[in-house]
Order: sequence, then structure tokens, then C-alpha cells
Amino acid sequence: MKSELIVDVQPGEVSIALLEDSRLVSLQKEARNIAYAVGDIYLAKVKKLMPGLNAAFVNVGYEKDAFLHYLDLGSQFSTYASFIKSVLVDHKADATVSKMKRQPDIDKHGTITTTLQPGQELLVQIVKEPISSKGPRLTTEISFTGRYLVLIPFGDKISVSQKITTTEEKVRLRQLVDSIRPKNFGVIIRTSAEGKSVRELHHELKTLLHCWEDTIEKARKATAPALIFEEESRIVGMLRDVFSPTFESIHVNDPEIFSQIQKYVALISPESKDIVKLYESDIPIFDHFSITRQIKSSFGKTVSFRSGAYVIIEHTEALHVIDVNSGNRSKAAADQESNALEVNLRAADEIARQLRLRDMGGIIVVDFIDMNKAEHRQKLYEHMKEVMANDRARHNILPLSKFGLMQITRQRVRPALDIITTEECPSCHGKGEVQPSLLFTDTLHEKIDYLVNTLKVRNFVMYVHPYVAAYLKKGFPSLYRKWQFEYGFHFRVLPDESLAYLQYKVVDREHNEIDLKEEKDIASSASKQKSRTKSNTKED
Repeated sequence: MKSELIVDVQPGEVSIALLEDSRLVSLQKEARNIAYAVGDIYLAKVKKLMPGLNAAFVNVGYEKDAFLHYLDLGSQFSTYASFIKSVLVDHKADATVSKMKRQPDIDKHGTITTTLQPGQELLVQIVKEPISSKGPRLTTEISFTGRYLVLIPFGDKISVSQKITTTEEKVRLRQLVDSIRPKNFGVIIRTSAEGKSVRELHHELKTLLHCWEDTIEKARKATAPALIFEEESRIVGMLRDVFSPTFESIHVNDPEIFSQIQKYVALISPESKDIVKLYESDIPIFDHFSITRQIKSSFGKTVSFRSGAYVIIEHTEALHVIDVNSGNRSKAAADQESNALEVNLRAADEIARQLRLRDMGGIIVVDFIDMNKAEHRQKLYEHMKEVMANDRARHNILPLSKFGLMQITRQRVRPALDIITTEECPSCHGKGEVQPSLLFTDTLHEKIDYLVNTLKVRNFVMYVHPYVAAYLKKGFPSLYRKWQFEYGFHFRVLPDESLAYLQYKVVDREHNEIDLKEEKDIASSASKQKSRTKSNTKED
């Protein structure tokens, strides 16, 4: 299987697409200025205790107070609280965790009111991003994640990934890490550590320890609430979770991010350094790799798959609901039962892909086509477990109920990725009236004239819908060629599949978008609506 990673860096956000045999199977989008992301560490202050929930609301600076449950304090909270209090109150106190005396573990069945108090300062880490109307969810079990290891201050255990199946390798890694870890630090050995040398693991452990020491120093100087630790590069952090040495190529369209990723890959997998490639074409990178088209067809309420069958995906506050429909299949099986089984099996493939693609979490209820035979229902259940085996998120799948429903729970740490595939008309802005499409080329002509003769911009690129680009370049001489003869050959018109039919955008040589919207473009439809309202009022 050919695996590729495509990284699209835009001024406002970064998108990472994972392709398997050129088919989109995973898509991550993250704003470049995002706050309150999973893994961020804050110096926070307890705001309110909720005995009924056995939890506390904590101020981390977000508009909604964050949620900290008693069970998220961790068993070693007494040791943690003693250390945090000493380093925050006395700035000259020794901040070396390995020299601390461990306190007894707290009671699993204890209460929040006897453990925390309002106004208490804590070092907290975000485990769930803000979702809908809820604030972030927190833990005081701080951890620092590397490629091979996860470092847990105040811990005392060494855990090994269950995906490492060889007993000898588990024993080797456990003994190796135990010999190099400092006292009062726990370590989780990740799957990627399999086969690694003591030098590689020791180097990463020292790096993670340095992150912890820097975090404590920042906490001493900060005033709650304050962000005191975040990933050095969010893009590298996103890459760390999806990277695999089996990737054949990683394409990036930004030189700075290209250098960061190349440096990271060279560090963790030196033999794979050359797979990172800088994409320099002006054609949007997602268009070049046919990702934009796949996004348009894979998101939205209705998603089609083989032979005319389709699934309908609905989202609610509490759960996601997926309905499977056979549609008008062209190659239906001889009987209804076999046809239902075939559609359900193919739907399971698509649903497993959709869960990864949209990062859907929480409760998912799937309404498959009814099947009468118990062996067919069991076969579908086994197939769904098989196709979801590669899903990195923790999940649980229940067999089909007597109503033909399958219930799935999937780990949710951030909002589901829900991309709107319908397009708002750029001419009327949703008002229902558009400028004459026949005159759209005149608008583009005016914009080019304005750019060249008024703004004096050179070497710009104008992106338009592929149909419009094809129209501009048809014939000889084409409209595009005439404009180049008129204004010089210092601009280009290129197709962009992400644009609506009568939409355009212009970027300069540094790839910064140039805002060409004039007041009349936005106000025209509004003024028409206003004049229509006035005339209706007069008639009344």
C-alpha cells in the first residue's frame, strides 16, 4: 500500500491529508493561532468546587471555565500538590523532582472538597479541547510526549505499548528505560520505540526532562491563568501522531514548515529524510493531488460509495447517527438478503473511513440495512472490527441489536471535523440574486486592470473556478492571452477547485492574498433588498 502525507500550509490554518493508494483516509485541520489545544499546559486557579459532580471548575483563561474531575487528579496528587506549592511559593526552593520524598497516594473514592480549595493554583494539562458549549477538560497528571517515550512527572511506573507483542522486546525496553529514568518519573514506552537503541531513547528522555524543567521555570514567573507550555511546532506535533516510516513521500508547500518537518524526520528516521519534498507549483497542493475533489465528495450529509449505495450522516449534541441506504444499485445480488449483506459490508468500509476522516468521537449509532440471518449479522460485526483495527483512536464496537443498530464509542479529544461542502454564492452572499454570469469575465478584466495600473502589482496569480479558467483559455487568441498582451506577462490565471463558480482570489508573489472586494460588490445586493423593502412599504 502506497502511503503519502500532503501538508497544505495557509496563513490561517494547516491541513494534513493522509493518502493510501491515492485515496484520502485521514484529514487534520488546525488553526495556526489555536489556543487551548490538547497537550498545552497552563498555570491555572481553582474557581469553584462542585461536590455533586465531584469536580472543580478551573480558570485557564478560556471564556468557559475548564472542567477538572477528581479522578483526573491522579493517584500521586499529594506528591504533585506538595511540589507545586513549594516551587510557586518559594522561588528559591529546589525544583528537582527526583530529590522529593513521595507522599501516599490519594484515595480513589475521595472527594474534591477535601482535596482542592477555591483559589488554589495548579499546573494543569488539557486532555480535551473546548467542544460546543463546553470548556476544556483538564488533568493534573502532566505528561510530555515524544516520538518513543511519554514522560510523567511524579509517576513511578513503566508501561509498554500493547502493540509491542514480542515478550523479549517488552522486557528489553522495560529494563533499558528503568536504567535511565530519573527517580519519581514514570514513563510510557510507545510502539515506535520497538528496536531502538539506548542512545536514542536516552537522548529523547533528556529532551523531555528539559521540557519539564523549562515548564517549571515559566510557572514560577507567571501569574495564573497563563499558558506555560505548548508544542514547539504544532505542525510537527500533528505529524508526530501520524508519521510512519512506511510513508513513501511527504509533500509540503511552505519552505519554513518544510525545513521543520525535514529536520524532525531526519531526527527520528534518518533513512527517510529524502521523502520530505517541497511543493513549489502555484497550482494549489490539494488540487494537484486530487484531495480537494475527494473532500467535496467525502464530507457533507450524504456520502456515496460503490454501485449507487450511500450513507447519510447526521450530527447532534449527544451522538452521531449514520443511516445506510442501498440506493438504486446497478449490480444488485439475486436475493434481498445477499444484497443487504453486500451493501452493509461496503458501508462498513466507508463508515470506518469516515470516522477517521472526520475524527468523529463520542457515541456513533449506525442503522444498517436489516438482515434476517444471524450469521450475516455476525459477519458484519466481525468485518467492522477488522476495518477499524487501524484506527488509532480508542474505540469499542457492539454487535447489532435486534433493531439492526450498531453502537460504536470512539475517543473524542477535539471537535469532529465538519466541512461544509455546499457553496455560498460569492455574488449575492446568500441573498438569492447574482450579477449576470456573462459579465463575470468583465469583472475579472477590471480587477486585473486595477491591480496592474492602480496598485502597480506585478507577478500575481489570479485563481478562478476550473470551468472559468477553461473558458478564459479556450480559442486562439484566448481572452487570457489578450489580457496578457494588454497588461504584460507578469500575471497568471490558474484554476482552484476549492472556489465557487463565480468566485476568484488573487495572491502576490509572497502568496499573500490581496483583498479586491469593493464596497459595491458587498452592498449591491443589500441595496437592492433595501429598495425593494421601501417600495413594498409604500404600496402598503
